Amino acid sequence: MTTMFSLKRQTPGEVAFGILNGLLMLIICFLTLYPIWYVLVNAFNDGADAMRGGIYWIPREFSLENFRAVFRSEGIMTAMGVTVAKTLVGVPVHVLFTAMVAYAVSRRELIGRNLYMIIGTITMFFGGGLIPYYLLIRDLGLLDNFLVYIIPAAFSFFDLIIFLSFFREIPAGLEEAARIDGANDLTIFTRVIIPVSMPVVATIALFHGVYQWNDYFTGMIYINNTDLQPIQTFLYRVVAQSSSNQMLGAMPSGVTQTVTSQSLKLATMVVTTAPIVCVYPFLQKYFVKGFMVGSLKG
Repeated sequence: MTTMFSLKRQTPGEVAFGILNGLLMLIICFLTLYPIWYVLVNAFNDGADAMRGGIYWIPREFSLENFRAVFRSEGIMTAMGVTVAKTLVGVPVHVLFTAMVAYAVSRRELIGRNLYMIIGTITMFFGGGLIPYYLLIRDLGLLDNFLVYIIPAAFSFFDLIIFLSFFREIPAGLEEAARIDGANDLTIFTRVIIPVSMPVVATIALFHGVYQWNDYFTGMIYINNTDLQPIQTFLYRVVAQSSSNQMLGAMPSGVTQTVTSQSLKLATMVVTTAPIVCVYPFLQKYFVKGFMVGSLKG
């Protein structure tokens, strides 16, 4: 009796290619993950001992003093609160505003629709520069203002394109049925379009959430009040600190003998990046799906 399926015997060349491909992937994974592991190992090692070097795989003298020093440092909890607040506020504002604009642009009856798309596309490649943008932020009264994290980031033309790709796949019959029932544009948007667009809404929310969490530039340029600076700006200032005496001067005297400037930087990196690193692997599928939205027809 003949079998329906037969195993294909691989040629020596295919076997060699498979082995080389596997080795290449292992090398890429190692080069990607080892820097993260190195930071973790040295962050959990005694700072004074780490100054001797030679720590590559596991902590030589395990210690939590680096993290105790980080959480005792003035302003880190305030900075963490600012980051959480601007992420929780900025994400829904960005998603709602961008989705509303995308829905309006997706309507064929919108006057000047093509012109808006051309202007928006130009802004993706050309900008006025940092100085004019700073002057605009100043004239709007957003310097040293929490809203500087929210209002300028409320809209993204790139995200609008993703929304448009999804909206174009929504059957026109849904909107027509809602209009027959007497629904206006706002009702259609909130009760028809958004509920059926939750995959792309989740994708854009994740895009912007990661941006809000990782953004340090806004706090560095437009915020002078340390009580309004986010955690990533706090991390930037810690990493940029060149003198351990300046950094450790605000620390309790009991930790200065085992905590160094370098170990404090590494511990701060771990504390500030751990939340988003832990969440991202579970949400990566939405990022991939977001880029695939609108790419397939049928």
